[in-house]
Amino acid sequence: MSFKIVVDSCCDLTPSHMKEGPFTRVPLTLHVGESVIIDDAFFDQADLLWRMKESQTPPKTACPSPAQYMDAFDCGADDIYVVTLSALLSGSHNAAAQARMLWLEDHPRTNIHIFNSCSASAGEVLTALKIRELAGSGMDFTTVVSQVSRYINDLETLFVLEDLDNLRKNGRLTGIQSLITGALRIKLLMGATPEGEICKKGQAMSVKQALNKMAELMAADRKHRGRVLCITHCNCLERAFHLKELVLKSCQFSQVIVSEAGGVTTVYANDGGIVAAY
Repeated sequence: MSFKIVVDSCCDLTPSHMKEGPFTRVPLTLHVGESVIIDDAFFDQADLLWRMKESQTPPKTACPSPAQYMDAFDCGADDIYVVTLSALLSGSHNAAAQARMLWLEDHPRTNIHIFNSCSASAGEVLTALKIRELAGSGMDFTTVVSQVSRYINDLETLFVLEDLDNLRKNGRLTGIQSLITGALRIKLLMGATPEGEICKKGQAMSVKQALNKMAELMAADRKHRGRVLCITHCNCLERAFHLKELVLKSCQFSQVIVSEAGGVTTVYANDGGIVAAY
């Protein structure tokens, strides 16, 4: 049975992952001032960061339409797995679910499952790679769905950002947290609840200290052992490698992947942000 993995553009797979397949990325749209940017293979991170810095209004994102997902479904595969960012953070999951319903009306024999990653960025990467691992081994569709769903439930997502303004202004966290941390120059170590909402995990006086706390949290979590860690960075490769060095010394991950933020992650992580999932 042939299979395809469809992801939205908040899934920050590396270029080598995309070349290896079997991935198709459905882009979200970014709005910065008067500019409209498609978060596709031609996305220019430096240009987006510049536009965000110059804009007087906060950037926004728009989820793909059901039609865009249906275009991705038109691939001839027997089994189609879709990975979206948290349904509590974006309408991408709902658009994919609508597309599935419409597609099955005319193609009832296609197997399609929409995974709510309950995460974003690095968490979506790991979910997509787990699907590829299981489906690529010849596992049947129903079993893949069951095992990946359990995998998502066990995922941990952590992130450290230079500032939280874009998250706050787009309603992704409370204004009080953002305003207080900005005034006091505190760096929050954030995470995701099992349902995919943003929550506070700790705080520090600098990004470096917050990354140290992140590594300490991972090391203290016994279930990390033998897992894959994905670190996504927004224009801060040195920070990503610093975190990688910390976890290689203190943790027992089977593999550490470093990826670069795409457009959606850049909007919310902003310059200097780090997202990690395992």
